Amino acid sequence: MGISNWLISVRLQLGKTLPKMSVNPQQQLIRARILNDPYYRLQSVEEIAIAASLGITIDPNRATVDDWLRLPGLSIHQARSLETLSRSGVEFHCLEDVAAALSWPIERLKPLEPVLRFCYYDPESVFTPQQINPNTASIEMLSKIPAIDTFLAQAIVQNRENGGYYRDLADLQLRLSLSADTIGQLMHYLRLS
Repeated sequence: MGISNWLISVRLQLGKTLPKMSVNPQQQLIRARILNDPYYRLQSVEEIAIAASLGITIDPNRATVDDWLRLPGLSIHQARSLETLSRSGVEFHCLEDVAAALSWPIERLKPLEPVLRFCYYDPESVFTPQQINPNTASIEMLSKIPAIDTFLAQAIVQNRENGGYYRDLADLQLRLSLSADTIGQLMHYLRLS
């Protein structure tokens, strides 16, 4: 779950009745920090419990580096490694998988469990489309995306070969002069890394 998805999730939670918390001013301050700062790095088991009570979760299979860095004890190197593994197709099914990827004992990750939400994604499902990297995909691979015809697939590959890798979706949109509607459809199928 990226930062923008996390904010949406928190905002949706705010519209619901949140669990009552003690009137401890320190806990209220931590709660406010967590809600107001999407980059706030949780510092303790208590803060993880507060974040979990607010409905904040991190899906290890969709987590960005920023998501991983919110958790205490993870370095930037470890966060990048976990994101890279996920993007390359490695699926984290449980806490043990993340522990193995980090070469950590499971006990070290147990305190993080309340905010980690492991989800299953069917690669054939239309609800979780297989994301393709336009910087490495062939014309055939790109043509399998519903919003891309053969002409657009050829344009993506040719522009990549002539102008270099796409930095992000905005760069792809600008270089190919794609409409907002088209890029809106493509963003669920393309993943730049």
